[in-house]
This record gives sequence, C-alpha cells and structure tokens, in this order.
Amino acid sequence: MTMYRFLVLSTLLLALTAQAHDARPNYVQITETETNTFSVSWKVPTSMPGSALPYPTLPDDCVADRQPAWQQAGAEYVGQQVFHCEQGLSGRVVGIEFPIINPSLSTLYKIRLGNGEEHLRILKPDETEWTVPDAENQFAVATQYTALGVEHIWIGIDHLLFVACLVFIAGTSRRLLITITGFTVAHSITLALSTLDLVRIPTPPVEAAIALSVVFMAWEIAKGNKNSLTHRYPIAVSASFGLLHGFGFAAVLRDIGLPQTELPVALLFFNVGVEIGQILFVLALLVGFFVLRAVYLRVSQAAAAGELHWSALTTPASFVIGSLASYWMIDRIAGFWA
Repeated sequence: MTMYRFLVLSTLLLALTAQAHDARPNYVQITETETNTFSVSWKVPTSMPGSALPYPTLPDDCVADRQPAWQQAGAEYVGQQVFHCEQGLSGRVVGIEFPIINPSLSTLYKIRLGNGEEHLRILKPDETEWTVPDAENQFAVATQYTALGVEHIWIGIDHLLFVACLVFIAGTSRRLLITITGFTVAHSITLALSTLDLVRIPTPPVEAAIALSVVFMAWEIAKGNKNSLTHRYPIAVSASFGLLHGFGFAAVLRDIGLPQTELPVALLFFNVGVEIGQILFVLALLVGFFVLRAVYLRVSQAAAAGELHWSALTTPASFVIGSLASYWMIDRIAGFWA
C-alpha cells in the first residue's frame, strides 16, 4: 500500500471515529414526580464547549428549586433541576436555550407525565421550542418515532458499516435484496422481543458483539474467498447477525422510552424509520460507487480496458471498516470493567 493510500485510509478512520462518538444529540427528560412537580434532567456531549452549554426552558410560571448546575460524567455534561408548574405542562411550550450558538446538534426531548403518558420530540438544530401535546395521538407518535429511527441508524456508524459490508458481499441486486431482507426481518424480531421485555440481554456485551460482527464481515471481504459460507449464503449471515443488531436497536429504544397508550405504533414506526435510513444509506453507497467508477474510467488508463472491478472499492474499504470496528470492540470490552 502506498503512503498516499495509507494517509487516505487513516483520515477516513479518524473521521469515522469522531462521528461515532461526537454525533450524539442533546438529551432532556422531564418527569412528573407529583402533581405539577417536574424533575428535569439533561445531558450534553462533552464535545460542546463549556461556555456554550444549553439548558432546558419551561413555561414562565414554572419555578425552579435552584439555578441550573453542571457536572461532567464520562463523555457527557449532566444537569438536573426540579420545577413546580401551577398549570402543568400539557399543551404548553418547553424548549432548550443555547447561551451562545447551537453547533448543529439535535435535541431529544422526552416528557413523562404523572398519568403515564410519554411524549417524545426531536428538536432539529434550528428548533428551540415545541408544544407538549394535550394527549397522545397515533399520527404524532408515528411521525416522531419514524424520525427517531432514521436518526438513530444514521448516527449508528457501526450498524451502517455492517450494512455496507452486506452490500459489498452481496454483489448482485437480487442477492442484495435477499440479504438485506434477512437482516431486516431478523433485527425486527429481536427489536420487538427486547423492547417488550420478553427477552433481555445486557447492553455492553451486545454492543461489543455488534462491533465484532463488523470485524468478521470486513475480514470476509478482505479474504475474498468466494467459496466461504458468507459469500455463498449471505442471507444466513445477515439474518444471524441481524438478531444481534436488533438487541442494539432495542437498547436505544428502551433508553428513549415508549408511549404508554400508543406502544405498538411507536415500536412499528421506529423500525420503519430504521429501514428508511438503511435503504437511503444503501442507495447512497451504490450511487457513490458508480460515480467514482465513471470518474475513474474517464481519467485513468482503465478507460482503455473499460472496466473497474467492484473489489477496487471493497478491498480498501474492508481494511478501514475492520480497523475501526476492531477499535470499537476493544474499547467496548474494556468498558466492561470501567
């Protein structure tokens, strides 16, 4: 490998590592502990400058027990206050305020009321307020959880890299359709089972095993053995690892929570959102390859031969993906004892 290729791969590796750890949104949770009394906690990634830390805002009649205070916990800044709101929060405006500027971070807002209702909203970087619904409705829940599913798959770099490996191994459009379908069906099953607490596996081992699954797929691509089980029966591998990735999706969904009155709708449309994000990623990957192929054929000697093999992309990519996933796996295993 030339020095140029080494530098390119190193740059990609560093960029993806940064995205995997710094793309997390702000998180605000409001819980009604007693009638019209609300415990408010929030988390902000430590990538945010200390002078620009945001804090949640409630209606003007809400009285806080103290001024907002911050403390660092691992890779996050956390804060907590207790508010008393005479008129409650249903149908009223809450939000988040940035003292300087929002550095393009979304905010995940979760509200749990005393009657068991839960409301979820993702505030985009240009949004600072939203109105708490008077009551849960199916359309609002479907919209919110679809958006949440899309956002999760797009910031879940480990899941995306696994999907990329499936694309590289599948080869043809028919095999790709079958392979992706197997992955989708499998992770949908374990997502539902785990979210509904029918099956529960500790999150840290699941996250480490997901990283290991990406390492395995990258290794299979790098070897290029077309007679291996992975290449001959990609749906068997995608479905098997899909069961594992479903537990990873479920861990995120459990942290966010599900609405009490529209649980099936939220679960269904979170999965729909994941699939939409996954399909968009696959399409972007394919378009990117064909664009690179066209450019390469135009400016290189390969134009004379009129060809550029798929392996020209997949082999270098497998080294980048495998290196990154190996780092994640080691880091996550080390976290067992943190």
